[in-house]
Amino acid sequence: MRMSDLIQKKRDGGVLDRREIRWMIEGYTAGTIPDYQMSAMCMAIFYQGMDIQETYELTMAMLDSGDRIDLSGISGVKADKHSTGGVGDKTSLLLCPMVACCGVKLAKLSGRGLGHTGGTIDKLESFPGFSTAIAEDAFIRQVNEVGFAIAGQTAQLCPADKKLYALRDVTATVASRPLIVSSILCKKLAAGADVIVLDVKTGSGAFMQREEDAFDLARTLTEVGRMAGRKVVAVVTDMDEPLGNAVGNALEVKEALAALRGEYRGDLLELCLTLGTQILREGGVASDDASAREMLERTISSGAALERFAAFVRAQGGDASAVYDPSLLPQAPVTAEAPAPAGGYVGRIHAEDVGLVSMHLGGGRAAKDDDIDLAVGVVLKKKVGDAVAAGESLGTVHARTEEAARRGADMLRACFEIVPEKVTRSPFIKGVVRGE
Repeated sequence: MRMSDLIQKKRDGGVLDRREIRWMIEGYTAGTIPDYQMSAMCMAIFYQGMDIQETYELTMAMLDSGDRIDLSGISGVKADKHSTGGVGDKTSLLLCPMVACCGVKLAKLSGRGLGHTGGTIDKLESFPGFSTAIAEDAFIRQVNEVGFAIAGQTAQLCPADKKLYALRDVTATVASRPLIVSSILCKKLAAGADVIVLDVKTGSGAFMQREEDAFDLARTLTEVGRMAGRKVVAVVTDMDEPLGNAVGNALEVKEALAALRGEYRGDLLELCLTLGTQILREGGVASDDASAREMLERTISSGAALERFAAFVRAQGGDASAVYDPSLLPQAPVTAEAPAPAGGYVGRIHAEDVGLVSMHLGGGRAAKDDDIDLAVGVVLKKKVGDAVAAGESLGTVHARTEEAARRGADMLRACFEIVPEKVTRSPFIKGVVRGE
C-alpha cells in the first residue's frame, strides 16, 4: 500500500476502507508516513469529506493508536461531557457535582486553555494546592467515593489525534467535519464513559458559526458515537455572546460557585440543567426531562452540589475553604469599568473578542508553555437585549496594572454593539440531537 495512492483516491472523491484508514493512521503515528503526505490527505478530506462509515473507521483507528482508560473499577453508570469550545465556558465546574449528586459518576479528562478559550484545569488551579496529576488507582477511587474526578490528559491517550491536530492547525484543515468528529470522539471513547453528552456551540464565538453546520456536526458526532457502542447525545447551544458573565479563570470559578449556592439564574445554569438532564435520561436515572431537571435543581437548593464540589476540591489537594469563601481565590489588584459610548440596547457582544481581552490581560496563552495570570479577566454587566445608558458600565476589567486595566476597558467597550431599538435574543438552547 502506498500513501500517494490513498491521497489520489480521496482527492478524486473515492471512499477509503477500514484497512486503508488503519494503515494510514498507524503509519503516521509511527512516523513512517511524513507530515507532507498527511497534510495532502487532510486537504483532500477537507474538500471531499468522508461518509459516515469512513468517519467511524477514522475515529476507531485514532482511538486504537494509544491507551484506553479502564473504568471497570467504578460502580454504576459513568458519564462524560465535552464542549466544542467557547468563551466563559465553566460548565464542568457546575455540571459535575450536580450530576454526581444524582448518582451518575464522571471520570473526566480535561485540558488547559489555548488562545481565547479557557481550560478547565487552569480554572481549577485557582484553588491553592489543587492538582490534576492523579495516579490511575487514586482517580478510580475518587470517582467511586466523591462521584467525580477531573484529571489532566495523558500523552498515551490517542497519540494519533495529538499529532494530527497539530498538523491540521498549521495546514488550515481544522474545520473539516470528519476530522473534527474523529478528534473529539476518539478521546471521549478512550476515556471509557458509558454516556457521552456533547455541547456543540454555534454563533459568532463558536467554531461552527452557522446553526445548520452545528446541527450537521451534532448529528455526525452522535451517529458515530452510537456506532461505537456508546450512548451519545448532542445539545446545540448559542455562543453569540460569552456564556455567563465572567471570562477569566478565577472569575469564572467564582461565578460557578455563585450558581452552586443558588445565587445565579442565567444561561450558564440553564446549560448545565439541559446537559445534566440528557445525562440522567441516558444513564437511566430519570425517565423524562421534567423529573431529571427537578433532581438537578434539588442539588442546588439543598446545598448538596456545593458540598460535593468542596469534597472534590479537597480530594485533589485543593483548599476547600475557598469554595465557601471565594475571596480566598486569586484576585487582581486593579479594576476598571468599561462605560457605554451611547445609550440604547446591547445588540451584540463579540464573544471571541471578549475572550481576547482576557487573554491580553494575561488570562490566556498564545503558546502552550505560556504562564497565565489566574486572577485577571472581565465580568460583563450587560448581555444582549439589556438596556444601557450612556456612560453606564458594560463590564468590569480585572487587571494586574492600571495601564492594563485602562487598555482592557477600551478593548471591552469595543466588543459591544449598542443599537437604538431593543433586540430579541435568539433561543439559547437550539436543540437536542440523538444518534439513530
